[in-house]
Amino acid sequence: MATAPSPFGIDRIDEVIHGRLRLGVMAYLANADVADFNELKAVLEVTQGNLSVQLRKLEEANYVSIEKGYLGRKPRTQVRITPAGRKAFAAYLEALSKLIGPQG
Repeated sequence: MATAPSPFGIDRIDEVIHGRLRLGVMAYLANADVADFNELKAVLEVTQGNLSVQLRKLEEANYVSIEKGYLGRKPRTQVRITPAGRKAFAAYLEALSKLIGPQG
């Protein structure tokens, strides 16, 4: 039996995006569209292992796509926000905005 959405709106917060690191990735990619793995690691000030785990969660939700390749002989991993990810991030921001309500 499904429950009705809460009038308060907390149930509309996307748990996949809501984690601090995943939120950082989504916010960064919403403006950049694509980022190199090392660029994200530096901007978010996070370890390689932690970033990998969080990116995998976003990829499993189809919010980002990860492309591995080479630039010359150096391995290169690029992360892109997907159309579904862009839509989910916009919905997340809208839900958050409604949750905190008008300020001032």
